[in-house]
Amino acid sequence: MFSSFRLTAALTVLVSLSVNVFGLGKVTRAGKYLYNQDGSRFFIKGVAYQPQGQVDTSSGFVEPTTFTDPLADSASCSRDIPFLQQLTVNTIRVYSVNASLNHDACMQALSAANIYTVIDLSLPVNGSINRSAPTWTTGLLDQYIETINAFNKYDNVLAYGIGNEVVIANDQTSSAAAAYVKAAARDTKAYLKSINSTALTTYSAVDGPQWIIDFANYLSCDPTGTNSDAAAIDLYGLNNYELCGNQTFDQAYASKTQSFSNFNVAAYFSEFGCVNPSPRVWADVAALFSSQAVPVWSGGLAFSYFPAVSSQGQFGMVNVSGNTVTTGQDFANLKTAYGQVQFTNSPTQSAAPSPSYPACASNDQTFLVSTTLPPTPNLAACNCLDQNLSCLFTPQVSNTSAIIGELFNAACSLLGQVGQNCNAISGNGTTGVYGAASACSPETQLSYVMTQYYESQNEVAQACSFAGNGTVNTAAGTNVASENSAISSCLASATGTSVPTAPAGSTAGPAGSAGSSGSSGSGGSGSGSGNKTSAAAGLSAGFALMVLTSMLCGVMTLA
Repeated sequence: MFSSFRLTAALTVLVSLSVNVFGLGKVTRAGKYLYNQDGSRFFIKGVAYQPQGQVDTSSGFVEPTTFTDPLADSASCSRDIPFLQQLTVNTIRVYSVNASLNHDACMQALSAANIYTVIDLSLPVNGSINRSAPTWTTGLLDQYIETINAFNKYDNVLAYGIGNEVVIANDQTSSAAAAYVKAAARDTKAYLKSINSTALTTYSAVDGPQWIIDFANYLSCDPTGTNSDAAAIDLYGLNNYELCGNQTFDQAYASKTQSFSNFNVAAYFSEFGCVNPSPRVWADVAALFSSQAVPVWSGGLAFSYFPAVSSQGQFGMVNVSGNTVTTGQDFANLKTAYGQVQFTNSPTQSAAPSPSYPACASNDQTFLVSTTLPPTPNLAACNCLDQNLSCLFTPQVSNTSAIIGELFNAACSLLGQVGQNCNAISGNGTTGVYGAASACSPETQLSYVMTQYYESQNEVAQACSFAGNGTVNTAAGTNVASENSAISSCLASATGTSVPTAPAGSTAGPAGSAGSSGSSGSGGSGSGSGNKTSAAAGLSAGFALMVLTSMLCGVMTLA
């Protein structure tokens, strides 16, 4: 008969190995701090991880126009993960992904390496909230949901990003876009809760001299005044490049940290790493993880693993040629800096302050944004419109972005000439007034205004032509009165807020189940000291089983 003590020891090893081999623990938020599954504080210690595509600099910012999904390239992940492990990172941020591609290999490999991900939901050009003409539409919401559904099965999604630098802190004209960002956070959060996802919602803000804390407080406040978290982000990201060279915390971060000292949700640096001078010495790492910073900040992400150009300068820690990675001095210095980080465990989760969501401040003269948010985009209501509008947008070209703006201008101008307007498709984040069809797709909105003009012209066929881009919908009502009655019925359900549902054909897989990897999401990411992994973290599943088998065989032999 074998020793029960030895069997217990063997099973204990199996449990301890499975914690790190078979799944990462869930990171949660309590008040203004992040926590590991064991109740210790979690700090983001990571890098931005996305090859830079083509960019547009015409706006004064470096805006991407194309992207490569790094999590769909298993060969590149296999190539890069050993270097990420050298940096001892626990998180990467990816700015754009293609929800239609398979991400199993990369996500499972990252999980095995104890690396979480922050997945931005926006896409370049038409897949994000436009700061100059903001909207929150059915198309954007569906895009966000499709991405969430594609990644919901993985255990290492820390947070989903709802936007990056949409609102510019020194550009007062962009402040109205804040209402649309907050609406996106509200609806994304509601969807995550509906599918029982514990992933956090985050936003990455550009740093700047004007009302940066006002915007942060707006993102984390409760517009209903009932201390509800429904419209508040979970994690605030700041793209901060204030500390350069060998500056200290007091020189670069003290003022910003003081201004966020009473902030009510978790905050971190979603980008950092001033490139002046270069190569970087990464003094910002020591400052960001110092005792002065950690009461406010929960770590940060160094920018950028891959070469990248931004308004701040030339970035990059490695150069890649095929399967060969050549590290630079930035990489070596960050490796040293990150290797010296020690995480605090104060306060523990049991001692964390209770979450609080103050009522949103009223619109002021500098930060011009309403506490009345855009409605939840309602696809059923917009589809109802498509069925009942009598003049439909049927473009003659595949690239509708080249003509849709001109057609909007033409249709709204024609409506103005007959004493009508385009208010039904418009929205204003400053006044908090949103048209009943303002959350529909641009195509549905254009059909709506084309129909309004067509009806004003007694439905003469030529009035629906719009240079060949409009077609009379013969399936609509038999007369204007019945058509408008049907349209009004559609619009009646397009207002207010609701829990979003997945688009037809899209399903959200069970959270934390990563296909054949065996990841169950039931493990833990820490060993009682922040993000540090145990010595078993690098063991493969096969090696874990071998260790257990050896111990059990030893138990049987020695009994």
